[in-house]
This record gives sequence, C-alpha cells and structure tokens, in this order.
Amino acid sequence: MRQPKILTTIKTYSWQIFVNDLLAGATVAMVALPLSLAIAIASGADPAKGIVTAIVGGFLISLFGGSRVQIGGPTGAFIVVVFGVIGQHGYDGLVLATLMAGIILLLGGYFRAGNLIIFIPEAVVNGFTIGIGIIIATSQLKDFIGLSIDNVPADFLEKIPLFWEARETFSIASLIIALVTLTLIVFLRRVKPRFPGLIVAIGISSALVASMSLPVDTLGSRFGELPSQLPCPELPDLSTSRIIELLPSAFIIAFLAAVESLLSAMVADKMIEGKHRPNAELSAQGIANIASAMFAGLPVTGAIARTATNIKAGGKTPLAGIIHAIVILLVMSLAAPLASYLAMPALAALLIITAWNMTEPHKWCEYARGKKSDVGLLLLTLVLTVVVDLTVAIGVGVSVGLALSLLHRKVEESDWSPPDR
Repeated sequence: MRQPKILTTIKTYSWQIFVNDLLAGATVAMVALPLSLAIAIASGADPAKGIVTAIVGGFLISLFGGSRVQIGGPTGAFIVVVFGVIGQHGYDGLVLATLMAGIILLLGGYFRAGNLIIFIPEAVVNGFTIGIGIIIATSQLKDFIGLSIDNVPADFLEKIPLFWEARETFSIASLIIALVTLTLIVFLRRVKPRFPGLIVAIGISSALVASMSLPVDTLGSRFGELPSQLPCPELPDLSTSRIIELLPSAFIIAFLAAVESLLSAMVADKMIEGKHRPNAELSAQGIANIASAMFAGLPVTGAIARTATNIKAGGKTPLAGIIHAIVILLVMSLAAPLASYLAMPALAALLIITAWNMTEPHKWCEYARGKKSDVGLLLLTLVLTVVVDLTVAIGVGVSVGLALSLLHRKVEESDWSPPDR
C-alpha cells in the first residue's frame, strides 16, 4: 500500500493529539536546527543548505510518508557521499544527483521495492554505519581542536597525517568550547532526556565565545549570515552527459536514503507498536529529494535520532513532522542573524556525539558474540567504508552477504523417489 499515513491518522484526529504533535514538533525542531547546520558544514556545503533541506524535506516526508512518526531531514549517513560528490562534481552536481535519486526512489515506491529491505544483511548496515561514524568523527577534529587547515581531504588515510602536521596550530580555546558543549549535551540528555539539550548546549558555548571574545571560529566568521527565506525553486542542468556522469552517485544516494528511512521506520514501529508502509515511505523519500534538489538542498531521508526524539516528546501523527518543518522555517525567518554567533567547535562537538551514537556502542558486545561470518562481514564493510569508498563497501558487503546467505541456507531433504516404471 502506498497511501500516505496522514490520510489514515486524520480520521481519528483530536485536539489532544494536536497538542501532543505541536509540542513534539517544536521539540524536534530545536534538535534538528543545529544538526542540520552541522551536517551541511561537514558535507562541504553552505550551512543554509542544511536548513533548507530540513524544511522542505522534513515537510514532504511527513506529508507523504508511510510512517506515523518519521522525521525527515539531512543525516550524518550522507556526509561522506555528499562530501565526495561535491568535491568531484561541484555543488550543482550534487543537486542533479539528488534529483535523480528522488526519481529512482519514486520508481522504487511504485514497483514496491520497499519490501526488499529484508534482503540487505544487517551486518552490512552495521558495518557501513560504524564506518561512517568514524569518518564523521575524524572530519570534525579540525574544528574540535581548532587546527588551521585550509582544505581537509575526503580520504581518511590522507586526513590523519595532515592533522599531525598541523598540530602546532592547536587552539586551547576551541578545545575548551568543544569539551564544554560535549559535556553539556551528555549531561542534559541524562538529566532531562525530553529537553532540547542540543540547542541549549550549543547556545551556552557560543554565548561564552561571544561574551569573552575568544579566538574561536563562528558560523558568521566562516560562512557569513544565514539567509532569512527559502530560495526560489529551479531545475539543475539536465544535459545528457551530466546525467550519465552522475548516475552512479544518484544510485548510492537513493540506496542510502531508502535503507536509512526504512530502518528508521522499523525502529519507530517497535517504539510505538505500529506498522509503517514501506512503499509509501519510499515514494515520500522520492518526492522529498526531488523537491530538496529544486531548492538547491542536500539529500534527505528519515532520521532515526530525530524520529526517536519525536516519539519520546509525544508525537502521534505525521503532523508533528510537518510542525517541526514549519518551526524551523519560522526560526530561519525571524532569527537567522543569531545563528552567526554559533561556535564552530560547538557544532563539531555535536557531530562527534552524533557519530558516536551512530556506531551504537551498546551493541558492540552483541555484534562480537554473533556468528563469525557476520562479524567478518561487518568488519569487511567497515574497513572498506573507511579506507576505500562507501560505494565499494556497500557493493562488496551486499554481494558477500547474499553469497553467505545462500551458502548457509539449509536445504531440506526431499522424500521424493523415482517412480516404478
């Protein structure tokens, strides 16, 4: 079934549910705001692109999606791919790849490809997720400790020696602000799990930078002031040569968007004891990515952390996700100049926390106790993600995983015997 979940939930809607959705949507918006900025910066894009993606993508995923509580937006899983596409093809190349990925996802929803998620080995998903977490964390070391490096390479093996060469530019002020932010985020999450601690922690750290005139980079000093309105939608260059050139990137973006959104919806189902509609979810991802590309945004997908925040804050229906997008738009319109004061080490600390959570350390022992073939597949995917390339990691991981599944499949003995002739 590809019918959006909002059409189902609207039949039993009430004022009490609306109040729950309103509070949950506003709470998630306060979490999504700094995350969207930080993810855009880590992806090598202008921070405003992250806000645009959260507004446009978040609105459409909730409007057309197949989950009651899914929240969409830019996510950490895309940082590696987006950074690579921008570096190789420019930002206009990313926009075209995102548009094509949206079309692929729409076709996937139409042909009911959402049901195929069960064939992707869990070890592969865990492996590339941990690998992405490692890459994100290392990419933030520059701002976390204030190193002066003009261009940080995308390649992990090139990045580490470059950080070592720049060690003398280390900034104690940047490190202190990053550690203060990190400590506040962890503390507020434990003491007040439903409280929007991310924005409070980054706000306090950035206020310290401004009030004490610390020699620390801010969003404004590096990128200038954020715009206060959405850009006008337009189509990217659709030349045949450009489409062929970016088709592989489009398939990777579509694959990641599909996997992450469907995994997020499955996690949400367990939390609310519900059942999402996978093909409606894929169709929504397609619509959202096409629209995000037309507004020059980033790739968009269902976000596990924000979806979980929505559920814990009391969100009941897709309207919570729509409200979350509207609140971000209002903040963008009314308070864009304030974002210029956000400290870069504080945003780096936020992404390092995000990367740590992505790796799900509480599950490491469980992974280690699993079958040797699963552990080997996880490590293979992880190493390929970090050292080689996400495209190679996914391709090799899925191929090896499916081969192992066929190899270990139990074949029942047949009781058939040849007939007497």
